[in-house]
Amino acid sequence: MPQLSRPIAIASPVVRMVAFAALMGTTMLVTPLTAPPAQAQTQKSSTAKAATDMKPETVEQRITKLHADLKITPNEESKWSDVAQAMRENASNMEKLVAEKRTQAPQTMSAVDDLNTYQEFAKAHLDGLKNLTSSFKSLYDAMPDGQKKNADQVFQSFGRPGAPTQG
Repeated sequence: MPQLSRPIAIASPVVRMVAFAALMGTTMLVTPLTAPPAQAQTQKSSTAKAATDMKPETVEQRITKLHADLKITPNEESKWSDVAQAMRENASNMEKLVAEKRTQAPQTMSAVDDLNTYQEFAKAHLDGLKNLTSSFKSLYDAMPDGQKKNADQVFQSFGRPGAPTQG
């Protein structure tokens, strides 16, 4: 019988993009989004747990850390404020979607409903990533080469165990 699925090789830019999205607080939940919080806690897969381990860190804390790691200069503050605003909007949009989806009891959802919910989260994630990428590109393009190299290292090392941290 032919194999219907095979592993997909993930190129480094894709890994960085996913890490970037996670860093920005637009992670997606792998657990049923309509489950009550206590029930969801017990149903989380290891992937979901890893994705939500950053939950205690607020969007504002991630913004502050990224600002420091990227070594944003006073001249870059106006472009940085657009990046920070995109991060806030993305987190807010995702929180609203989670709250909306938690109102539907998981027992009433069909497999198609579940897939549609996942599609809505994927779309919100993609829309947020487009918004963030646009504002970040403007900031990145204005950075001097040394700072761009630092930014590249910040994103390359994000989420990798044992990777050096920026400081």
